[in-house]
Amino acid sequence: MDRLSDFEKIIGYEFKNKALLFEALSHSSFANESKEKLKSNERLEFLGDSVLSIVVSDYLFANYKDLPEGELTKTRATLVCEKTLHSFAKTINLGSYIMLGKGEIATGGNERPSIIADAFEAVIAAIYLDGGLDAARAHILKFLPKDVKGAVAKAYDDYKTILQEIIQKNPEEKVEYVLVSESGPDHNKSFTVQVRLNSNVIGEGTARSKKQAEQLAAKETLKLMGCLKDE
Repeated sequence: MDRLSDFEKIIGYEFKNKALLFEALSHSSFANESKEKLKSNERLEFLGDSVLSIVVSDYLFANYKDLPEGELTKTRATLVCEKTLHSFAKTINLGSYIMLGKGEIATGGNERPSIIADAFEAVIAAIYLDGGLDAARAHILKFLPKDVKGAVAKAYDDYKTILQEIIQKNPEEKVEYVLVSESGPDHNKSFTVQVRLNSNVIGEGTARSKKQAEQLAAKETLKLMGCLKDE
């Protein structure tokens, strides 16, 4: 309980129902190894994802009236992606408070971005259930950068990550990057990569490295989806 109290002080929110916070910080590996019947944070993570999305959407809609729908979608996707949530979570040292099973501890689970990002969403849900939407909103907004558009522009050179975050909202969809051609001498090769969604070509990019070709293919896809303006 002392650890829970310490975490409450860090986030600036005191729970009326401490069990919600305990659940939010309980990874499935910890719950499964416990002799007691404990709940993992997976259900809270599910709810927290939705609460986070509505709060960020509402914030962007109210404060960035000049942004069209495509730009709003892109900006929200950047702010709620795993990479961003992991960076938010590090500011409150969340990894140190997540309860893990012995196996996860041994393999460095407290530093794994996916585990930390999921717990971040679970904590949001716990606050929402304990104190309502206003409490959850106040918690979330503390993490958003003051210059949202600037932060998004800086992060947006990783087009593959943003595309993945958008696509994974539909778990049945599968994105893959396929090298379709390469040409030129070894010192000056050119690679062409296609982005395929469920085997359908949705974007293509050509560059001097496979990684850059993948990024350009993802960039073209985002443009076609209306999530990125033409330059």
